[in-house]
Amino acid sequence: MAKTSKQSAPASAAKREGSLNLSNYEAGKKFKGDYDEALKAVQQRLWQVQVAHIVHKRAAIIVLEGWDAAGKGGIIKRLTSNWDPRFFEVVPIAAPSAAEKARHFLWRFWQRLPARGHIHIADRSWYGRVLVERVEGYASEAEWRRGYDEINAFEAQQIAIGTTIVKLFVHITQETQDREFAERLNDAWKQWKTGADDYRNRARRADYLVAMDEMFARTSTVQAPWQIIDGNSRKAARIAALTAIADALEAKVPMTPPTLDPDFEAMARAALERSPD
Repeated sequence: MAKTSKQSAPASAAKREGSLNLSNYEAGKKFKGDYDEALKAVQQRLWQVQVAHIVHKRAAIIVLEGWDAAGKGGIIKRLTSNWDPRFFEVVPIAAPSAAEKARHFLWRFWQRLPARGHIHIADRSWYGRVLVERVEGYASEAEWRRGYDEINAFEAQQIAIGTTIVKLFVHITQETQDREFAERLNDAWKQWKTGADDYRNRARRADYLVAMDEMFARTSTVQAPWQIIDGNSRKAARIAALTAIADALEAKVPMTPPTLDPDFEAMARAALERSPD
């Protein structure tokens, strides 16, 4: 079995013009600078981003895909730490239920779209159709091949009604993943985070790399491009992911605070200045 995506990626990945090659995101460079200060600064930006979405009634979806044990949970924890919980939701995607399997694969995602003013974080997503369902045989070849156009159309529909879509893929090498798996096995408080599926997926890494290569090529669009995060250094990955999300969301929502209504301001200030009885 291949050790890294550089070794096991299909030959076409390097040759395809404009493609996203995961082997370019394996350096694992440590974060340079004061991590705590950088985290605080980007979280302040993200707080303002959420306020802007609430005030201007904009919706957004942040799609987080990546390898098992790549650190998606740690990114989500720091992404939402300063957010008002009333206006965001983390949507964890597991295997579809019997009722969901009886419908089009996108049906269950239509049920969980964000309202105006809300941000949803999809911890895995509709891309399961062209990743795990493709590799593990849960979808027929005709179904997963049709999935690329269906996904692109679905995202285009959300964007057309004003929803911003940000798509991140957190990449780690096999060596990094194995270290994380070993840590989970050795820590009684982390053992719940791993299971047999992790190791079945690990054994098919080369097949997943082929599927990922085609996913990036077919679904990285101008309006909803994929961004790859090198997850081999946890702290650097968190700052990179949060910065990418802040940049993408700021670009799609007015970031100037609204002007306070003068009549309301006059009333409020008069009430505050009034002496209590």
